[in-house]
Amino acid sequence: MNIKVVFVWFCLGSALMGYSQQLKPTPAYTKNDSLVLPTFTTPKSSFWDKEAVKIGFVPTLLFGASAATWNSREDIKEKRERYIPTFKYRFDDYLQYAPAAVTFGLKGAGVKGRNEFKRSAITYATSVAIMAILVNGIKYTAKVERPDGSSKNSFPSGHSANAFNNAAFLDREYGLVNPAYSIGGYSMATMTAVGRGLNNRHWVSDVFAGAGIGILSSQLAYFFVDKFYGNKGDNLSLLSKLEDSENPSFLAMKLGYASAFESIIEDEEEETLAKMGWEAGIEGAYFFTKNWGVGGQFTVAGFPFNKSRVSVPVDENTPEYIKEADIATESLGNLNIGIGPYYAIHFSDRWNLMIKGLVGYSIAANGHVKLKINAPEDQLTVEEKEGVILASYKPKNALQVTTGLALTYNFASNLGATLYSDFNHSQSKYTYHLNKDFLDPGEPELFTDRSPFNYMTLGIRLTAFF
Repeated sequence: MNIKVVFVWFCLGSALMGYSQQLKPTPAYTKNDSLVLPTFTTPKSSFWDKEAVKIGFVPTLLFGASAATWNSREDIKEKRERYIPTFKYRFDDYLQYAPAAVTFGLKGAGVKGRNEFKRSAITYATSVAIMAILVNGIKYTAKVERPDGSSKNSFPSGHSANAFNNAAFLDREYGLVNPAYSIGGYSMATMTAVGRGLNNRHWVSDVFAGAGIGILSSQLAYFFVDKFYGNKGDNLSLLSKLEDSENPSFLAMKLGYASAFESIIEDEEEETLAKMGWEAGIEGAYFFTKNWGVGGQFTVAGFPFNKSRVSVPVDENTPEYIKEADIATESLGNLNIGIGPYYAIHFSDRWNLMIKGLVGYSIAANGHVKLKINAPEDQLTVEEKEGVILASYKPKNALQVTTGLALTYNFASNLGATLYSDFNHSQSKYTYHLNKDFLDPGEPELFTDRSPFNYMTLGIRLTAFF
């Protein structure tokens, strides 16, 4: 997945967080302290207060992103094929439902949200119906082929539409209680959409359009149901009286650069071939006191190789077309899950520093180094068209240890901007397979090795406290 696309998702997710805060209830009138009658005021309506703008603003951004990336679909797919062609972790099949499950779970546990259970269920069913009509109507009219070639119903992404419809549902029902619910929902939806691209099931334009349809469906459902009930929610007056906790429990979206200290593949000078990479994910912790808490994170990281330092051994007998061929490398990629203690140091009401130590699991993707031969396609075999595999590696899942620091500035009572840095260590067993037709005959064709993989990350988080 292209880092620019990941960054666009992060920015749009952050925009969703800020936009959701505009939906908080505001007083109908103002009252002064003197012995005079309350003064009722009618605030001047701005462009952003218009109902049509509230409903269509974010979906329009996402539809625009879909159109803007339409002609870049093949380029982004090529990067996916180059870096993580064997990525097949279908977490997106399940994660899409998580925001809705959380919403109904909270209601079942008696946690008050915007609406009571019956009205919430009616609104949700309405949004699902709108979403299904829009998604399927477009899918089977547009008939866009999926990137994996399995069918012609790629545009728009149904998983992304469902995930963002569910996230918008959680946001509208519990975002007023605490913005952490909004961040959690949209983070899960974003990871679902990213997963559709990583698993080669959708083009990037598909997931942007699906996200827009999902949010639009939820917005329209609330608009019509609220009109039917004659108000914006059953419990708005109650929610306006909620007080914030003093403990720094939080949920956050994170995005950062990652730098590997070593790689499973090194050059002759024993220097890593992995370049600067990226990391994106979700992190959160529940604090029992103002200082101590327990939390965890779910992240995805990728490390492209430096192609300029990978070469094929050549001699006087090497054919010219091999000498002129290009090297195509697939980046190191892994999913990380960790849990552990958090400690918070409070410098003031707005500044705090968090220290963490996590233990978890690292799930790494397989990879290849390929030879891309520059010749007319009619002169190439099927293998040569796809790229001749020079070497491949298959890592086993491994234990991972993560330590980190995070400095947060609270620009609102429940929202903060965070600068974080993490150190990650894992040691996995790798199985290597070498192509003996191209590489050193003296090397074994198949061998295993246990190698450490350490990397640092530096990035930013949008942090919601609850």
